[in-house]
Amino acid sequence: MSALKFIALSGTTGVTQNLYLYEYENDLIIVDCGVGFPESDMYGVDLVIPDFTYLRENAGKIKAILISHGHEDHLGALPFLLKEIKAPIYSTRLVAGFIEEKFLDYGVRNMKVNVFDPERDVLTFGSFRVTPFRVSHSVPDGVGFAIDTPEGRVFHIADYKFDWTPVDGRPFDVGKVSALASEEVLAVASDCIGATTPGYTESEREIEGKIEEIAAHAKRQIFLTTISSNISRMQQALNVAGRAGRKAVFIGRSIERKAEIARTLGYLHYPRELMTNPKQARKLPVDGLMYIISGSYGQPGSALYRLALKEHDFLSLQEGDVVIFSSDPAPPGSKANVDFVVDKLIEANADVHYYDMQEDLHVSGHGSQKDIEMLFALLKPKYFIPIGGTIRHMRAYSLIAQKMGAKAGDVFELTPGQVVEFRGKSAKIAGKIPVKDVLVDGLGIGDVGNVVLRDRQTLAKDGIAIVLLTLDRIQGKLTSDPEVISRGFVYEGKNKRLLTVSGSLLSKELARKPKLDAKIARDATIEFLERYFFESTGRRPMILPVVVEV
Repeated sequence: MSALKFIALSGTTGVTQNLYLYEYENDLIIVDCGVGFPESDMYGVDLVIPDFTYLRENAGKIKAILISHGHEDHLGALPFLLKEIKAPIYSTRLVAGFIEEKFLDYGVRNMKVNVFDPERDVLTFGSFRVTPFRVSHSVPDGVGFAIDTPEGRVFHIADYKFDWTPVDGRPFDVGKVSALASEEVLAVASDCIGATTPGYTESEREIEGKIEEIAAHAKRQIFLTTISSNISRMQQALNVAGRAGRKAVFIGRSIERKAEIARTLGYLHYPRELMTNPKQARKLPVDGLMYIISGSYGQPGSALYRLALKEHDFLSLQEGDVVIFSSDPAPPGSKANVDFVVDKLIEANADVHYYDMQEDLHVSGHGSQKDIEMLFALLKPKYFIPIGGTIRHMRAYSLIAQKMGAKAGDVFELTPGQVVEFRGKSAKIAGKIPVKDVLVDGLGIGDVGNVVLRDRQTLAKDGIAIVLLTLDRIQGKLTSDPEVISRGFVYEGKNKRLLTVSGSLLSKELARKPKLDAKIARDATIEFLERYFFESTGRRPMILPVVVEV
């Protein structure tokens, strides 16, 4: 007997890398395909992407890729997936613009995104019939999906909240959802990241007044930073700039490009005379400017990062300039970078308005406990699957469902790769697909694993000791004492004796060997110096023997 499978390839125990599959017999649809961001100990890693092995193995079944909204953790891995499989992509208009821009960056050609209208379109992919509907989030044009399957109707609602006064004027389509939920709902897979936060999530609308209050007291230029996909926040900043009589300037490639896409598609509105370019801005009085600048996550090399370090090509920060952070203060892996930039801005005597000041310059895009309760009340599903959060968020979501009458066994708190199988109106965990994080480092995809990361962590923590060994290949003996060179281990100017002594002791150790070859010399060097340096310094540098045979 056939069954519907829901597979969380990733996006359950972590907030990012959202990638979910619905599979029935020979039909499979993908919902979202996002990247993750490296933790602080993932040295040199640029991105983390999901494991596509299962999709490669089942490429012939894939009927469609549906994208719920325009954030990187839901669409950023598409260029990597499309190097491995080919499948049509579907999204709303603004999200399609963001995806196609990303394809240009990654050299993905001849791949157009199919645009659907969530007001009226219904999509059919083999065994699945998908009805999209509008949801509110921190980026415009987000949607949820009602997915009709042979086993029943499943709602997939990624990041959302109930915002009745959104900046774009398009609230969560409760009417459509209510109508879709009038028939029996088998299950819901929905955002759980707000499940630990009491009450309802506030409206984005309130932020504009906070920005305007700061702008009213600003005597010099204003720099407002937000994530590049937050078109609503850009719109609010432009509204404030217009009322304050300030010219607005977009700074940073990501913000400039996304703002242009949003304006072209009708999601960002402003008169042309409100804007100016950086060159013209230098001729204007400093109290007549507002810069909307990229780098709200403190990304090294971003426009705001370079401004804070006084390294920007044409912008400079002066005492009394105002900097406003209007974004999530702590996305995974970024808190230390953001704190560093804030400290540098404060050190330059700027007037910095940031997350620790509790000025309500950012509201979450995720529904809090009351939003989640409202969703459950609308849908009345039989089964619940929390997505997009961590283990603690999933458990809090489960407790909300249980408070509203669900049994603990009706909620599936999944780990990456786990499969929920729906058959005959019942559901159960039905195995797990092996998955791992795939690390992207420059042009390399998946070639950085645990061993490489451990090496990089060792280098960052304890440095490296390079050992030059000159070996008489015929005699099987060293021709001179080894030379030990420190890089990031100890400062040679003050620790020359340690390095010289270690070389002499190593020479005596190797002299005990009946006959040396390159392999024996390398192995013995690593074993001896690892022990000696730890006993002498408490550190474990990487030992790199270089054997020159003569």
